[in-house]
Amino acid sequence: MLPEYDIIIVGSGLGGLLCGAILGKEGFRVCVLEKNRQYGGSLQTFSRDKTLFDSGVHYIGGLAPGQTLEQVFNYLGLMDALKLQQLDVDGFDRIFFLEDGCEYALAQGYDRFAASLKQAFPAEAGAIDQYCSTIRELCSKFPMYNLRSGEGMSGKETVMGIDTLRFLQSITRNQRLQEVLAGNNFLYAGQPDKTPLYVHALVVNSYIESAWKILDGGSQITKQLVKLIRSTGGDLFNHTEVVKLEGDKERLTMVVTKDGRLFRAKHFISNLHPKRTVEITESPLLKTAYRNRINRLADTVSSFCLNAVLKPGVVRYLNHNYYLHQPGAVWRAVEATPDDWPLSAGVFFTEDGSRPGYAESVSILTYMSAGEWDPWKESFNTDSQQGERGADYHRLKTEKAELLLKLVSARFPELVEAISSYSCATPLSFRDYIGTEDGSLYGIAKDYRNPMATYLPTRTKVPNLFLTGQNVLLHGILGVTITALTTCSEFVLVEGLLNKIRNAT
Repeated sequence: MLPEYDIIIVGSGLGGLLCGAILGKEGFRVCVLEKNRQYGGSLQTFSRDKTLFDSGVHYIGGLAPGQTLEQVFNYLGLMDALKLQQLDVDGFDRIFFLEDGCEYALAQGYDRFAASLKQAFPAEAGAIDQYCSTIRELCSKFPMYNLRSGEGMSGKETVMGIDTLRFLQSITRNQRLQEVLAGNNFLYAGQPDKTPLYVHALVVNSYIESAWKILDGGSQITKQLVKLIRSTGGDLFNHTEVVKLEGDKERLTMVVTKDGRLFRAKHFISNLHPKRTVEITESPLLKTAYRNRINRLADTVSSFCLNAVLKPGVVRYLNHNYYLHQPGAVWRAVEATPDDWPLSAGVFFTEDGSRPGYAESVSILTYMSAGEWDPWKESFNTDSQQGERGADYHRLKTEKAELLLKLVSARFPELVEAISSYSCATPLSFRDYIGTEDGSLYGIAKDYRNPMATYLPTRTKVPNLFLTGQNVLLHGILGVTITALTTCSEFVLVEGLLNKIRNAT
């Protein structure tokens, strides 16, 4: 007789783990199934030359006392367990333009944020104030984002059809200010004439409120959530790939794993990409039209990341991040071709714990289409399921790494000589380890021109199958957290849950 769980969660990305931790804490018996060795999805860390690197999350926002993510993390007991370092309050992100060497700081706190930009753009004070007020007003339209009940589409539809680029153009004719305000759009894979303003607003607002590094890597969040799930009687199984969600004409009843194991539950939450979810779900309730709609949705672009170990005591540590842009690349970089790649890059330093003031490592991230890696798309390679992709693959990685380092050297000329070793992650690496379609940065791309077409509610056509994770409404750590809360509200009274979160200490 197979044990039956209250809820099975397929996939252990942040959304899946949050759902497991919250629902376990609220009295449900949960089971989390993960195909890879490591839990955590983009929170995974790895080591090269005894140096720790984050695979996807380099900094997070909204963790100051009373802010949304801090309150959720308090409720889950995470805040006391995490080692955090606040980034430079006078400029957590620096936007650097390679054409003229000009650098602009994005400060924490709206007053400081506005004052810093007004100093750089004294003639644009009105536009900067309008930007700040609009971002804050738009964020207020999303109740769960502010830990209020009333989630649903009411009030959101009026703001979901606004284009980020056109909004910026509407408040100022100063193109450089427009580029600065969108200069860290790697945080949501911003696309010109496509990315809705609500996506930009909800993501950047959390960082303007406060921006933090997780010392010892994002996997610290994973470890604590796994510990919490187990402490509430839940189970987690790694190396357990779900290949089928089976049921009858009315509901799902079990999952089938690649190695033939069966797990039964009353309810199911998928933290997989929605395309993969409908692919493995065998239910007549998912009609062809619904499946086709999901499969037609476009994903955000993928990325290429260079992770470098630095020679000890050589490079000064910078307690902020850099976004470097070629001329006109703030919005073009997402569509870079092999001929003009790379057009932009994000640069993230980690401090050497044994040599304060110096950097131990650096991660350099840029957009990249998965198409260049099509010759190897049938391959799969992780530390637990190794597969060799051959000399041509490694040769292409080296060529790309050299081009990326050349771009970054324009701002950091000392960096190349300071590198003792490096490794690279391609779109295939992100696909294999994190499980996003084609290595997509943030799952399904949102489009202001037809916002409801790219909006997926957590509830599916199968009454006991729900979605969670970064593919539903919002991007980033905070976005995934809010989506997880929305998913959990299908099982518990939302106002009661939010009261517990707001009152947690």
